[in-house]
Amino acid sequence: MGASALATEMGLFNFVSSMFADEPKPTKKPVVRAVFVRPNVDRYWMGWPGAAYDIKSHQRQYTKVLTTAAKELGIDLEVIDAPLHDSNTVNTFLENLEKAAPDGILIACMSLNRPSWLNINHIAENRGKIPMVVFSPLGTSFTGHLQATRGISGVTVGATQNVQWLAFGLRMLNTIWQMKNTRILIVNGNTTYDKKLDVIGTTLHYIAGERFVEEFKKVETTDEVRAMADYYTKNAKKIVEPSKEDILIAAKNYFVCRRLIAAENCQGMSMNCLGPIRAHKIQPPCLAFSRLRDEGMLGTCEADWNAAISTRLTNLLFDRPGFMQDPAPNTVNNTLMVAHCVCATKIHGFDKPPVPFILRSHSESDIGVATQVLWPVGQEVTIMKFQGPGSIILGTGRVLRNNDTPPSGGCRTSFEIELDGVPDSRDTKGFHQLIICGTLDLKFKSYCQLAGIKVAHI
Repeated sequence: MGASALATEMGLFNFVSSMFADEPKPTKKPVVRAVFVRPNVDRYWMGWPGAAYDIKSHQRQYTKVLTTAAKELGIDLEVIDAPLHDSNTVNTFLENLEKAAPDGILIACMSLNRPSWLNINHIAENRGKIPMVVFSPLGTSFTGHLQATRGISGVTVGATQNVQWLAFGLRMLNTIWQMKNTRILIVNGNTTYDKKLDVIGTTLHYIAGERFVEEFKKVETTDEVRAMADYYTKNAKKIVEPSKEDILIAAKNYFVCRRLIAAENCQGMSMNCLGPIRAHKIQPPCLAFSRLRDEGMLGTCEADWNAAISTRLTNLLFDRPGFMQDPAPNTVNNTLMVAHCVCATKIHGFDKPPVPFILRSHSESDIGVATQVLWPVGQEVTIMKFQGPGSIILGTGRVLRNNDTPPSGGCRTSFEIELDGVPDSRDTKGFHQLIICGTLDLKFKSYCQLAGIKVAHI
C-alpha cells in the first residue's frame, strides 16, 4: 500500500508514530526480589488476619498480581516462595542481598503477630540502599506496627485492602530504575556534553541549538508529514490562525524532534526555542511537543530540565502527561491561572481518547501551530515539579474554567484552577509546574519516600 492508503487503514493518529521505533530501552531489566513475611504454618489460630485467612491462596493471589505487573513493566521478578519467619531466614535473605543485590525489594506482610514486623523492620534497617516496598493488606498491621519504617528513607509501606496496590509498588520500583537509566536531550547552547543528576540519576544530554535548524532543512513534505497534518486538521474542533502550510511545517518539526531523540539515544527532549523563533530561524515546535507528550515521550519547553524530569516521572508513574505551564495568580478570586502553548491532548492517559482542542498560533510570536486544549471543568488535578533532583513541590486542586486568548493575554492553553490549602495564591511555589489529571498527591509522596526525594507543599 502507499503511505496515504496505509494511513487511512491504520488511523491517522497512530500512523506517523509507526514510522519510528519506540523510545530506546535499556539493554538490561530491573531486578526485583519479592518475599513473604509470615509464620511458617499452614493455618493461623487466633490473632489477625485470623483462622479464616487462607495463607496459600492469598500468597498465590499476591504472586499472580506481581508476576502480571512485572511482565507488563518489563521487570525481572524473583519470587521467593518460602516465608521469612525467623531470624535465620531473615539473616540468610540479608546475606543474599549483599552477594547479589537486586534493584528493589518487595515484601508482602501476611501476619501482624510476632515476629513479622520485627523481621520487616530489621530488613528495612539492614538492606543497604536498595529501595524497599512493603505491602501490608488489611489484617496484617495496626497503627503501632507502621511507625518504625516511617523515618527510613528508601522504604515505603502500602497498608491497604487493595491487592492491586502490589502492582503500583512494582511500578514505583521500576520508575526509580528507569529514571536512573533515562537520557533527556537538551537542545540549547553551543556545545555537546552530558550531566548526570544526583539522587535520581537521570542523564541530561546537551547538544547545540543549531542542530534543530540543520535537521529541519532535511525534512521533506512526505506522505507521513501530510498524514500528521491531516490528523490535526480533521480532528481540531476549530482552526483559528494557522494556514495549511503552517500545519505542514508544524508536522515537519515533529519529525525533526523524533530524529534528534533517536540519533542521541534519548527518551525525549527539552529545547530553548525562543531564541531561534525570535531570530526567524524556526517556527515554534509547539504542535510537535504536544504530539510527543501524547505519545508518552518528552517535549518540554525552554530547556527546563526540572520540568523535563518532572514529565518523565509523571509518564512512568501514571501513564499520562503533565501540562507544563506559566503560573499567574488571580488575586481577585484567590486562584491560579495556568497557561502555555504546549499541551498534550491525551490528558487522561496515553491509552485514552484526546480531549477537544483548537489549532492556534504560538501566542508570543503569532506564528506556527499550537494546541489550545480545553480542560474539563471540575477536573481534579495534581500540581507538582522537581526543584532540583532531590525535592519536589506538590499540591492538588480542580479546574474552574478555560480562558480564551484573546480577550485574555498569555499562552493558548489557559485555564484557572483552585488550589487546596493555599490561602493566598501569590504564595504558590515554583514556575513551569506540571498540572496532571487526577488526585495523585499520596502516590507521589509514596514514591518520593521510596526514592529519597523531599516533598514540600505547593
